[in-house]
Amino acid sequence: MEIRDVENNMKRDFTIIIEQDEDGIYVASVPELEGCHTQAKTLDELRERIKEAIQLYLEVESDLVKEVPLEFVGIQKVEVSV
Repeated sequence: MEIRDVENNMKRDFTIIIEQDEDGIYVASVPELEGCHTQAKTLDELRERIKEAIQLYLEVESDLVKEVPLEFVGIQKVEVSV
């Protein structure tokens, strides 16, 4: 997902992880931005909400954002016996 910094005319891409809970609610989180997440009933609504969440995060916590973003490698499921 690409976010644009209007003041500096800068764009940054962020990796978004999307999950769905047992009630069907979509949950999005941004691994590069610790604690940046949101939820919504639809994927379209989720996309708008996570953009807003990222923009707010960057306004408030800009000094915590790494200059060199993490590179997305992939997602895997791991089976563990319990």
